[in-house]
Amino acid sequence: MAGTILEYKCPSCGGAIEFDSSSQKMKCPYCDCEFDVEALKFHDEELSRPAQEDNMHWDTQAGSEWSQGETDNMAVFTCNSCGGEIVSDENTGATSCPYCGNPVVMTGRFSGALKPDYVIPFKLDKQAAKDGLNNHLKGKTLLPKIFKSQNHIDEIKGVYVPFWLFDADSSGSVRYKCTRLRHWSDRNYDYTETSFFSVLREGNVGFQRVPVDGSSQMPDDLMESIEPFDFNEAVDFQTAYLAGYLADKYDVTAEQSIDRANTRIKISTEDTFASTIDPTYATKTVEQSNISLSNSKAKYALYPVWLLNTTYKDKHYLFAMNGQTGKFVGDLPLDKGAYWKWRMIFTAILAAVGFGIFWLFKFLG
Repeated sequence: MAGTILEYKCPSCGGAIEFDSSSQKMKCPYCDCEFDVEALKFHDEELSRPAQEDNMHWDTQAGSEWSQGETDNMAVFTCNSCGGEIVSDENTGATSCPYCGNPVVMTGRFSGALKPDYVIPFKLDKQAAKDGLNNHLKGKTLLPKIFKSQNHIDEIKGVYVPFWLFDADSSGSVRYKCTRLRHWSDRNYDYTETSFFSVLREGNVGFQRVPVDGSSQMPDDLMESIEPFDFNEAVDFQTAYLAGYLADKYDVTAEQSIDRANTRIKISTEDTFASTIDPTYATKTVEQSNISLSNSKAKYALYPVWLLNTTYKDKHYLFAMNGQTGKFVGDLPLDKGAYWKWRMIFTAILAAVGFGIFWLFKFLG
């Protein structure tokens, strides 16, 4: 019969720990951390628990079929540059892509897509989007001054962005590695003692309407940054809400969005469990996570987003504003000259403070 090698790893440095007879504890020969044998019994039980496999099947019957004649007044515009497909009413003769700013052309009637279950109507208008950009520029010390005066908004478009909304119940256990720090000093050295703890959390968390955008043209981080949307203001979808706005035609299906939904739900579950841990711990990191999902289903909705395109030094910048709450996000250019100037000033201040502390201690010593 073949033998089995059992090795314990130090939670601090990852080295192999051994039983130390003198202290009657498990000890790491690399960082000198010590652990009670009884505590490792709990550790063994956790390690022996097999990771739960995700065998969940999502109910992705989101959306519904369009009624006869309901899409007769809807047209599709396709961007020749980025490939984005935008839905508008029949009165839109020409427009430009809200993602890359290039002209788009009408290609045909809207068809071959599901009808949304819900829509959150726009609450903020185009002027609010302009004001949002101006407020976004305020107080940015490292923003090039010329950007504020010379940049122009190439395009402002109100777009209904497709979202898949996922419901699920999560359950499982998460083990965290937590630390506590103790600092002290003598005349020669500064000391830091780090204590390590293994903390287990188990439970169930229910999630409703976790959003995943269904457009490949829309950056996921941009959409997540303008969350949350208040679903209490959602209404059953009607085409009348599209009047005067564009609607992005989804090109990522609910099935293709499942992995991202699962990831968001599992991370949120870990964060929820972590929020119950004693806040006096200096750090807490996930060591092992076993989370399974059940009772899952998805719905299809359109959420209101203002997209602003602007150009500076031939570089394209895309901004987004939540059309319901006004939350505004977007990257800005950096004035490299101002950056190095402020960095030199900050370094000089730190050097002066350090020099003063040095002479103070020397005088007191």
